[in-house]
Amino acid sequence: MAKVCATSHYGEKLSELFPQLENLTDLTVSEFNDEKIMAECDAVFFATSSGVSQNLALAFIDADFPVIDLSGDFRLNKVETYEKWYKNTNVKNEYLLKSEYHLADIGKASGNYIANPGCYATATLLALYPSVKNEMIDLNSIIVDAKSGLSGAGKTLSESSHFVNVADNMSMYKVNAHQHIPEIAQQLKIWNPNFQALQFSTSLIPVSRGIFVSTYAKVVSNFDIDQIRRAYVQAFLDKPFVRIRRQMPQLSDVIGTNFCDIGLAYNPVTNVLSIVSVIDNLMKGAAGQAVQNFNQLFGYDESLGLNFLPRR
Repeated sequence: MAKVCATSHYGEKLSELFPQLENLTDLTVSEFNDEKIMAECDAVFFATSSGVSQNLALAFIDADFPVIDLSGDFRLNKVETYEKWYKNTNVKNEYLLKSEYHLADIGKASGNYIANPGCYATATLLALYPSVKNEMIDLNSIIVDAKSGLSGAGKTLSESSHFVNVADNMSMYKVNAHQHIPEIAQQLKIWNPNFQALQFSTSLIPVSRGIFVSTYAKVVSNFDIDQIRRAYVQAFLDKPFVRIRRQMPQLSDVIGTNFCDIGLAYNPVTNVLSIVSVIDNLMKGAAGQAVQNFNQLFGYDESLGLNFLPRR
């Protein structure tokens, strides 16, 4: 890493802001300057709030300079969809069309401007990809129950993320209104044009980090659980960070890592397939996947810098 830029803390050492980095880096925080970044670096990561990169990233895109954007600004391919879900009218259609929404564990990144998927979207789409792509489930029966730890809400304190309101508690939020819904629907539609819509709910759970997604769908009659499991194993055969587990996965096996663990169960009484997927929202759901996309973009081993053990 050659440079860290921010809108505050200019001149401060990164290790002073994040003490765990002491003796690991001597970088100081710089003021954002696109010309200096392009002159001194090979790529830029935007880990900004939605609404920021749609302005700051434009010079890089115009120069065809490699960009990996962790925000939601360029994940959607239609301006009207972005405006509806992000309540922002400043995004420009020509830049949406230039961006590539890319799940690092499905295919390879090709363009120089990558829109990194959201945390909920990553866990949900990896869970659904093999069954949707192979038409193993009824596409109009998909129900997703997604739960996130506190860090998914960001650093800004709010009433809903205050310790006394979260500890020993669980609550739903953004019911039918989470901004990751349209990017999930958009990608499912690309994989299978017959897809129409899904039911998606989000809840806050009292853990610091982690995404736990339970997905349910009716199975198409000519498939059994063994065939479905084989399809999942085959889909991620060459992807080191997606693990199809024999047992149902748990958060503690992925926290602090770039792994997505997936478990499958079929109920013959209801004909429902249960798919459980777990990730660390700060790693696979954000920074880890961004680095994985970077590695693919520059032709490195995609696991470079990402082989961490779970924090257990």
